[in-house]
Amino acid sequence: MKKHNFYAGPSILPQYTIENTAKAVLDFAGTGLSVMEVSHRSKEFVAVVDEAIALFKELLSIPEGYSVLFLGGGASLQFAMVPYNFLNKKAAYLNTGVWAKKAIKEAKFFGETVVVASSEDAVFNYVPKNYTIPTDADYFHITTNNTIYGTEIRKDIDSPVPLIADMSSDIFSRPIDISKYAMIYGGAQKNLAPSGVTFVIVKNEALGKVDRSIPTMLNYQTHIDSESMFNTPPCLPIYAALQTLKWLKDNGGIKVMEKKNIEKANLLYNEIDRNKFFKGTAAIEDRSLMNICFVMSDEYKELETAFYNFASAKGMIGIKGHRSVGGFRASTYNALPKESVEALVATMKEFEKNN
Repeated sequence: MKKHNFYAGPSILPQYTIENTAKAVLDFAGTGLSVMEVSHRSKEFVAVVDEAIALFKELLSIPEGYSVLFLGGGASLQFAMVPYNFLNKKAAYLNTGVWAKKAIKEAKFFGETVVVASSEDAVFNYVPKNYTIPTDADYFHITTNNTIYGTEIRKDIDSPVPLIADMSSDIFSRPIDISKYAMIYGGAQKNLAPSGVTFVIVKNEALGKVDRSIPTMLNYQTHIDSESMFNTPPCLPIYAALQTLKWLKDNGGIKVMEKKNIEKANLLYNEIDRNKFFKGTAAIEDRSLMNICFVMSDEYKELETAFYNFASAKGMIGIKGHRSVGGFRASTYNALPKESVEALVATMKEFEKNN
């Protein structure tokens, strides 16, 4: 039976990425050695990093004056590195979910941290609007996609202060106007690579403006100066990321991905809205294209386990909602084929017919 991978992260990767990475584990770049056992400073691996950075810049149309970094520690370490490097007197944050809250918690260690708006009052089922960004803030931080509750900011915000975004789960899913951001970061295990590498896109001139001393490893300038090679980087995930970047380019780039993602999301949201057994949890205008969250309709709550078991038997993997909210979540990242969404929709229709 075909398996349809809806895991939220680590999640589905292109078959191209998996196959090429598997080959490199056995023989990397014709060296007769595994990519797991060569020096990160070898000419073969340096070429991998250089090509990955070049493709990042090409695919996202990154302007001059920005650096692309590959670091460790996940987005969770970035929650602290961001205020360490950017918060001098005051930072502003938009609270749209669990990961935004974690980022806010870390920022409070470094200085005044203002939450300009929050959707916690409605269990984060919408993205706040009509808020005012304080013009005296050192930066404004947003989390563009809410993996747990299924909301997404799909437009680039105009901010009067430097804008910083956690794009862990929707990077490469739509075109981005990079020039509007001082920094974008994210863990790679949603739309790019296996877990273990973190990407950072940072505007060079935005750095160096805080009064505090910054420990060497936590200073972005360290990693810019050493081209992500200050210490041994996560080599295998970086190699896998390069394969995904090649796959993205070969498949038409970011605009094509966005079109496919909209088609997949519409297909599933339309079924959720049509089928009497299910209902969406996010405000319609803020629905995520990456993480589609839904629950059983109120009158059919007792069938939640039955549907989960039925869908699992049909090859639907990873559709259980986050443990903090329950229900269901279908993550439809770039690498997920439309056929998998069609299979899930067919499963929902069959469940409706049988019950």
